[in-house]
Amino acid sequence: MAAHAPKGLFISFEGIDGCGKSTQSRLLAEKFPDALRTREPGGSPGAEEIRTLVLTGDPDRWSAETELLLFTAARRDHLEKTIQPALNAGRTVICDRFADSTRVYQGATRGDLRATVDTLHATMIGREPDLTFIIDMDPAVALARGLARGSGEDRFEDMGLGFQETLRHGFLALAKSNPERCVLIDGNRDQAAIAAEITAHATDRMAVV
Repeated sequence: MAAHAPKGLFISFEGIDGCGKSTQSRLLAEKFPDALRTREPGGSPGAEEIRTLVLTGDPDRWSAETELLLFTAARRDHLEKTIQPALNAGRTVICDRFADSTRVYQGATRGDLRATVDTLHATMIGREPDLTFIIDMDPAVALARGLARGSGEDRFEDMGLGFQETLRHGFLALAKSNPERCVLIDGNRDQAAIAAEITAHATDRMAVV
């Protein structure tokens, strides 16, 4: 029998490209069928249009500053149109990426923009997930997996292994600095074992909400 998610919990999944977070967010949503599963960038009609702008094309298509503004605009629309209404209605939201991705991708790896990222987030978003799973794995393996998908949304994968290694360190630092919210998951394992650990953590957190 599927478990029933209690009301209004906001869960996000984070990690480098190809780490398996999209698969794991789907598997968790299957355990809690009353939950809303969504993604970033995207999750609302306007944000999905911005997704195409930021995930396709030449790696040098946008400056880090422009990327930051685009991602923030997409996130604000997503929050207004999808996430907050679902939480207000008492639904649990499971999101593939949220603000932590911007903190790492634009704030930690593409120029000294972390303070700007934090200011924009506080001003325009003002919301953190209740629980964040950060899936950590070998960047070389994750990059190969990401490129093999052939999704056409591989602008960040095209920036190469060095970029993915920098991202990994950024996510590890983020997990260390936010232990009350972030759970670090070893992604170098069988998919089912990873899913079981995530489900256990989520169920425990839901029990105290």
